[in-house]
Amino acid sequence: MRQRSGNLAALALLSAASLFAADLFRDDFSRFPPGWLTSPVGTLNGAIQEYHYLPNRGVPLGPWENAIAHLDAWVAGDENGKPYLEQQLDPGARQFANPILMTGDAEWGDYAVEVKVRPLSLANMAGVVFRYHTNRHYYLCGLTGGGKLQLALHLPLETALRKPAWKELASADFGYDTTRYYTLKVEVAGARISAYVDGKRVLEASDSELPKGKAGITAAGPARFQDFRVSTTDRAASEIAARIAARAAELARLRDQNPKPKLWKKFDTPRFGAGRNVRFGDLDGDGVPDMLIAQNIPRVQADAFDQISCLTAVTLDGKVLWQSGRPDPRNGLLTNDTPFQIHDIDGDGRNEVVVARDFQLQILDGRTGEIRRWVWMPKMPQDGSLHPYEMENGDSIAFVNFSGNKGRHEILLKDRYTHFWVYNNKLELLWQGDGQTGHYPYPIELEKGFDSLMIGYSLWNHAGVKLWSHDTDLRDHADGIMVGNLSGDPNAPPRVYASGSDEGFIVFDLGGKILKQVRVGHNQSPSVARYRPDLPGLEYISVNFWKNPGIVTLFDSDGNILAQEEPIHSGSPMLPVNWRGDGQEFCLLSGNINEGGMMDGHLRRVVMFPDDGHPDLAAAVLDVTGDQRDEVVLWDQSRVWIYTQDRPFTGARIYAPVRNPDYNDSNYRTNVSFPAWEAVKVKR
Repeated sequence: MRQRSGNLAALALLSAASLFAADLFRDDFSRFPPGWLTSPVGTLNGAIQEYHYLPNRGVPLGPWENAIAHLDAWVAGDENGKPYLEQQLDPGARQFANPILMTGDAEWGDYAVEVKVRPLSLANMAGVVFRYHTNRHYYLCGLTGGGKLQLALHLPLETALRKPAWKELASADFGYDTTRYYTLKVEVAGARISAYVDGKRVLEASDSELPKGKAGITAAGPARFQDFRVSTTDRAASEIAARIAARAAELARLRDQNPKPKLWKKFDTPRFGAGRNVRFGDLDGDGVPDMLIAQNIPRVQADAFDQISCLTAVTLDGKVLWQSGRPDPRNGLLTNDTPFQIHDIDGDGRNEVVVARDFQLQILDGRTGEIRRWVWMPKMPQDGSLHPYEMENGDSIAFVNFSGNKGRHEILLKDRYTHFWVYNNKLELLWQGDGQTGHYPYPIELEKGFDSLMIGYSLWNHAGVKLWSHDTDLRDHADGIMVGNLSGDPNAPPRVYASGSDEGFIVFDLGGKILKQVRVGHNQSPSVARYRPDLPGLEYISVNFWKNPGIVTLFDSDGNILAQEEPIHSGSPMLPVNWRGDGQEFCLLSGNINEGGMMDGHLRRVVMFPDDGHPDLAAAVLDVTGDQRDEVVLWDQSRVWIYTQDRPFTGARIYAPVRNPDYNDSNYRTNVSFPAWEAVKVKR
């Protein structure tokens, strides 16, 4: 809606009576030391925060949140003795989205947000966000283009690839320059919105899409900010406080209904620890899962050519079974997959380790780590992409059944994005394929006795025939995929579900037809589970990262959005957790005591971890105590803590969902939890 001078008088009372006098929050930014608020982690890019939880990458932000967590956008400084925050990035600096620094509470409703802003470029926008729901769904008031003030609503869904959706609410000509600060203020009361510059009302609009939300600052190009304030009326402050108290009471009630996490075991991993680069499986033959921890060294460029430098097998009591390679704590973190798995590759009842390292595909004895068989890796395809080596170094490994024998004993080896190779368990090459492979494949038995393979946006049969593909028309890679019947109707055919990065969430039928595509942003880290037992079938949950990190979306089996929130900005593996054993599963955000915990199907944090000093960098979920309920394994580079429930399960049968096999693990797989029940077992 354009500016309407005839209606401005209707809003005059709002400002003239100084209704917005009680502070909800104010900050002059003096809390921040001069310099960058965030910084890169060594040689790793922002992807470190996709599945590693970091409370901050530099300066603790206190009451503020860096909504676009992968951007190092914000710098603190002093100008003529007065502190400021500066958004330092230009849109051309690989900037995926407008940086936002925000604060407050989702229950903030009617308030005024005010800040002094000094644009340092006339080409870009600088201003405030208000009634912020997610970093794709908020109101904006900004100086833009060197001569305009604009009110707009950022819409949560795109209608085309990488085209942010905006709804302009009002705009007016307003000349400004880069030599001074302008006091920008927005007042919201119900659907009414008024915008002021230096005390003069310039715009007014009406919109009711977002009735409440947080507030903050934003800029598309370099700009400085001083003296941020959010104020409200006494009545509105009381209403906000009442809503926050009601929410806290509801969360307390829900948390009391659930078992509390209780420490079960912990041990140290001196020098050989790592981030989310761990596999679980029984290596010593005692029937209990062990951990295999891989360290890696990046090479050549970013995270495309990492090579495993050390493997350490350790029991859940912390006993080192074996170690291959030299450990070094510098080599613990990564921003990609690495090719190693634990699996009984020959079917003799004992697990082996299959690994690609030193340009060899190797099978190791699971008990000792000794090499039992190896072959040279395939030659790197000469396809115009970067190929620094003669041979492949490998990205990830999965096991499939393409032979028709019982079990999955063929090895699928893939590179980062374009090629894959299939070997038998004697390490003989059977066939190979290429395309937009995405991050990790999903094998499923669609023809009796044989797996088919969904990899990227293509479906292959066991003989290496590509049945259909969307590799060329879907322009961003598949971050996570799965195939299955999620509908709740046992007679319904399976469908293919994909978190397609910038392509959003996509549902295909088995013939390759796209049934639904929802452009929620850069969609990834999906899982499927019984998150809403009150609804038929299973739900698909995912989280965004690049461009709009931290937005969690819950879908039904048809691709309809059931809920969407932004509970955390990074480090969320989104793992299903069978915590209660009664058929209700939760989704793990992280192990952090504030931003982590487990969510239910309404995206409420219903289980929180104790404040006991535990690590929270990385997480895994599996049953290691033997009662069918899951434990949560939390670790960092130096220690591992394992949590179980603080109370036993009561009942004759317990929920025991069927999960992806541990031998097909990945930082990018879709974690799937299909319903199943078992008689209760005794907890170890």
